[in-house]
Amino acid sequence: MNTSTNNKRVVVAMSGGVDSSVAALLLKRQGYDVVGVTMRLWSEEDAAAAPLNKRCCSVEDVQDARRVCDAIGARHYFVNFEREFKQHVIDYFVREYDRGRTPHPCLACNDKIKFDFLLRRALFMDADYIATGHYARIRRDGKRTRLLKGRDAGKDQSYVLFTLRQAELSRLLLPVGEYPKSDIRRIAADAGLPVADKPDSQEICFIPDGDYRKFVGKRVEPKPGDMVDAHGNVLGTHPGIQFFTIGQRRGLGLQGNTGEPMYVTAIDADANRVVLGRHEDLMCRELWASRVNYVAGEPPDKPLEVTAKIRYKASEAAAILVPHGDWAELRFDEPQRAVTPGQAVTFYWSEEIIGGGIIEIEAPAPLEVLAER
Repeated sequence: MNTSTNNKRVVVAMSGGVDSSVAALLLKRQGYDVVGVTMRLWSEEDAAAAPLNKRCCSVEDVQDARRVCDAIGARHYFVNFEREFKQHVIDYFVREYDRGRTPHPCLACNDKIKFDFLLRRALFMDADYIATGHYARIRRDGKRTRLLKGRDAGKDQSYVLFTLRQAELSRLLLPVGEYPKSDIRRIAADAGLPVADKPDSQEICFIPDGDYRKFVGKRVEPKPGDMVDAHGNVLGTHPGIQFFTIGQRRGLGLQGNTGEPMYVTAIDADANRVVLGRHEDLMCRELWASRVNYVAGEPPDKPLEVTAKIRYKASEAAAILVPHGDWAELRFDEPQRAVTPGQAVTFYWSEEIIGGGIIEIEAPAPLEVLAER
């Protein structure tokens, strides 16, 4: 590891967008030895995709990242993580939909690709840190490193960073999280970066047209089944559970008048059934989370008042967090709509990210007994 305090080396994950480009620029200005790395993650092209929906790590993105590195005087490398990305992101994404769940691929990408494989590659390059363009902040308080929301509430990305642990946080820099997005654009323009006006990427990076149903349908064989109400009465048929998610109202394919709007309230993968109900059937005051990670490195020693988000665009809601090892129970003050298995739930205390986990329908049997006590 480098020992110089003024010229420590940082590997910046550069997508070719404005956020990661400004991250590299800011770190260069702070005196770091910046090395830009663009990762090739997915090679399936879609020539028909609109410009705003072009996938990540395209030839154009690689060229943009390289041009930025040339402009700021940094080295640039292009590394291939396609095999790892397919195994840990694509396969997981398809497998979860095939189980009747709704995955969040950014979690898997951050956890396994950006903050695992990239960090290993960075250490091999004798780097002291890695950096990304995420809108979140890091505070180092003695031996403990805290993860905070980004200053720009509209761009905050802390929801997808709860998998970070102390070992990774100690090596991570998040410079753009200290700024609002408007400032990032201005900094890029003032510095003459070629990506200053480049549009932000849209949709899931490996699905350029945004049609996840088509993407999943190419990789698994959907099996038709029944749509039923909460009592098991058959209301219609579906083409495959992979094409539905909790809270969905459109595209149900029901014939005739059901009397009131119907929503997907549950997906029974074992019986290959999609359960429909009313809006009020979507409301839930409690959930369980598996694979829970606490950023501090250990769970709270007692129930804790927190706020929590059950999806990226959701508002935070007050809840009681009850830790159970690598599981946790959340009891919300107010009912939450469309709690969706497979999605993430992230816990906050004020600006700090406490941790998070993956939403499950119910706890395993031993924990159900504990919850009743």
